[in-house]
Amino acid sequence: MKEATSCGGVVIYKGKVLLLYKNMHERNNGWVLPKGTVEKGESFEETAVREVKEESGSTAKIVKPLGETHYEFKTKDDNVVKCVHWFLMSTEAFFSKPQREEHFNDSGFYKYHEAIFLLKYDNEREILEKAYEEYRNLRRAGVWE
Repeated sequence: MKEATSCGGVVIYKGKVLLLYKNMHERNNGWVLPKGTVEKGESFEETAVREVKEESGSTAKIVKPLGETHYEFKTKDDNVVKCVHWFLMSTEAFFSKPQREEHFNDSGFYKYHEAIFLLKYDNEREILEKAYEEYRNLRRAGVWE
């Protein structure tokens, strides 16, 4: 069994959530949050910011950590146990441009109730719920515009 670590972001702008649509040769297709693998020498925060930028074109900054999700999947050679470190992130525009090289065909900012419905994976829906509650608390406190 192999272990892998990724980092990602729940990016929110004006109450809307950034999602990416992945279509990898008609498998593993669906709406996801931006995330990716930690590179050597990178902090989790650096990875999250870089992956959001690479996969979506959005320049985002970290507001606060959200925690981790864990899941397992199979490759042709091995079983992989993955840990994803998530961050609540903000950006200053609705701009997004999906990274075609990584099989992202579409991207955009969606209202919470749309995003929660569109997301393919349960663990990403759970982290979105947590992120959006944090976002609402920060707005009520006047910390987030």
